[in-house]
Amino acid sequence: MSTIQFASDQISPVKSDTAPGGVFSTRNASKTSNLGEKYHTKHGDVEEGDQLKQEGDIKHKQVSESILLALTASQLSDANAQVFGGWLLLWLAYQATGVIYGDIGTSPLYVYSSTFSDNPSYDDLLGALSLIIWTLTLIVSVKYVFIVLNADNEGEGGTFALYTLLSRYANITKRDPKEESMVKMERYLSTDLKTSGRTVRTGLERSRFGQAALQVAGVLGVSLIMSDGVLTPAQSVLGAIQGLEVVDPNISSSTIIGASCGILVFLFLIQPFGITRIGSIFAPVVIIWLSFNAGFGIYNLVWYDHSVLKAFSPYFAGAYLVRNQTDGWKSLGGILLAFTGVEALFADLGAFSMRAIQLSWMCFTFPCLLLAYIGQAAYISVNPAAYSNPFFNSVPPGMLYPSLVIAILAAIVASQAMITSTFQLLSQIMKLSYFPQIKMVHTSKIFHGQVYIPFANWLLMIGTVIVTAVYNNTTSLGNAYGVCVILVTFITTCMVSLVALLVWRLNPFLVLFGFLVFGSLDGAYLSSALLKVPQGAWFTIALAIVLSSIFILWRFGKEQQWAAEASDRFQPSHLVTTGADGQLQLTSAFGGNRVTNIRGFGIFFDKAGDMTPTVFIQFLSKFLATPDLMVFFHLRPLSTPSVAPENRYTVTRTVIPNCYRLIIRHGYTDEVVTADLSLLVYEQLRNFIIREAVSLSPHTPLVPGPSEKDGGSSTESSDSGREEGVAARLADVQRAYETQVMYIIGKEQMRIKRKTGIARRVVLSAFLWLRDNTRSKMASMKINPDQLVEVGFVKDV
Repeated sequence: MSTIQFASDQISPVKSDTAPGGVFSTRNASKTSNLGEKYHTKHGDVEEGDQLKQEGDIKHKQVSESILLALTASQLSDANAQVFGGWLLLWLAYQATGVIYGDIGTSPLYVYSSTFSDNPSYDDLLGALSLIIWTLTLIVSVKYVFIVLNADNEGEGGTFALYTLLSRYANITKRDPKEESMVKMERYLSTDLKTSGRTVRTGLERSRFGQAALQVAGVLGVSLIMSDGVLTPAQSVLGAIQGLEVVDPNISSSTIIGASCGILVFLFLIQPFGITRIGSIFAPVVIIWLSFNAGFGIYNLVWYDHSVLKAFSPYFAGAYLVRNQTDGWKSLGGILLAFTGVEALFADLGAFSMRAIQLSWMCFTFPCLLLAYIGQAAYISVNPAAYSNPFFNSVPPGMLYPSLVIAILAAIVASQAMITSTFQLLSQIMKLSYFPQIKMVHTSKIFHGQVYIPFANWLLMIGTVIVTAVYNNTTSLGNAYGVCVILVTFITTCMVSLVALLVWRLNPFLVLFGFLVFGSLDGAYLSSALLKVPQGAWFTIALAIVLSSIFILWRFGKEQQWAAEASDRFQPSHLVTTGADGQLQLTSAFGGNRVTNIRGFGIFFDKAGDMTPTVFIQFLSKFLATPDLMVFFHLRPLSTPSVAPENRYTVTRTVIPNCYRLIIRHGYTDEVVTADLSLLVYEQLRNFIIREAVSLSPHTPLVPGPSEKDGGSSTESSDSGREEGVAARLADVQRAYETQVMYIIGKEQMRIKRKTGIARRVVLSAFLWLRDNTRSKMASMKINPDQLVEVGFVKDV
């Protein structure tokens, strides 16, 4: 075994994960490894290019760690999102049933009562049933389950994911310069696009209005779902508790409201347990509820009127609308409630998977809902007055009380779909700088996309409790319900059509046909739902507009910040150089002053992981001095639970003498910044210097063997000189480390430029207020404050 050994009086043993004392194994040392630790030995600005990136850094679809270590670079670039099969897929489909389908699954409680205002005729009943059947089939099954779910962005769903996906295939958005190199752009060559796709892409890339419209559409879709996230828990829980009036008609309104608020608080208190646990607990409730609906439907078909099965013919839907004209069009606002919650299928995609959602919908939820609506229609055709409370009136004998209990539980569980959607969508907009970086917790080591956001959870809880107390009953809430859903589905139809042209490169006539079919369906329901705006839907729309304004305001402010910071994007060679006497000095562009030394070991926190850290530029320009040894320290989070130690660290030299760059890749369960951070950095530098020496001559032992000692060859003296050089560098590193350690971070302040217009000044002032009141990332770092140095600087925006 080849080893390096140093004299004990030159360097002291330090705690190490590699080997004890001053002896370091080099059996497996090499210049690089495919997916392991990178040790770059090229001198100069080695960080220029892609050397600082590993395959896992690019934001392509994530795979599990074990798969990551087994893939080659070419395979990694084509890796799909987490794909599960067998029991894991069934388990995920089981969770999806408990989380996603609570909302759409409880619609049989009120669809017929919301559609009709009087006892329906047989023909009208068939027409409404036909509309329900074909709406669930076309909008939910065909459009969402088989088309929209395929338009994911790295496994994430929702309108903002669609916008992000389009921005990877067309230059329609600005990006943070610090993260731009980490985004996997997949823009096709013009020759690879059909004429229609090329025309659309060129138009979008050249039109600022088109880009702004797409941005607003993506953000508005997110805001509408979040607004629904405030309304849905209040609607579902209040509706469930009001169901107790079936047992006790004299129950007071204050009791109903108090019980509803208590249940809502409990519902939000359990969110920290995570989607896997909550979904596994809620799934039996939803499964039993849907099974009851299916069983009751079959019972009613057998015992009452099986002729309602004729409603599978779309003729009856068309005849209903033609016959009733304006009244038929208005009734679409009630039939719309049959698919409220469909947006959760796509928005919650990141928490589950496409296959799990498809499996749980097509094999269980969809058949159960069809049987529920058909069975209720069979009962109502014989008992027309039963439309007023279709579920409970059509319950088989002896099943009222069990049905009441499970209905209340299912209605409570129905809230979870929108709560989960809010977490998923908020995590997406934070990644693309549309909202401040607030605390986000990954709740599963197996399913990487499942997240919980405490701040959003508590805000939702406060909002839903207030809405419940103010609106008092489900009739008032119902007027505000459904408009957000159909707006989101219409926006989704438009954006998926663009995806089909620019990403999937489908035939434009096929895309146009799909847009006309689904756009017409969405448009019909949307026009009917808008009648509810004056009656209460204005609340959710107003809330969505407020949220959209906050998101776009933050994004505008970040873009101004990026522009202000652009002047600091350069390589270290543009900042410092070495004078004729070997002394470090600033380049002429920065004044050309000499740079003095500060005794110690300086760790500069670097946001970007490439170029020159802004904090180092400011430190050097203010003090004209550098520590004896410097490290540009960058943390690079990956969407995986943990990163293996051999794949975690990348060390490179920079053009500045005695200056290195250390990049640490970590998963969401890894704890990197601890009280021993300086020791970790020190050990990585020491290992780098040793491996660098080995890589210069990997086949030559650095400590002579017995035969070489006897021969006294020239190789022995060469190795001896190289060994002394390595020992001297290691001694310098240890001397700087033992002298003092400094953690140097930047404290950036933004200042609005003079002569800025009033409107721009107001918007930037709001952004700066939000920015100043957002918790700094440094606040959670567990480093010794006595070793912390903050360098303040100002940027004009």
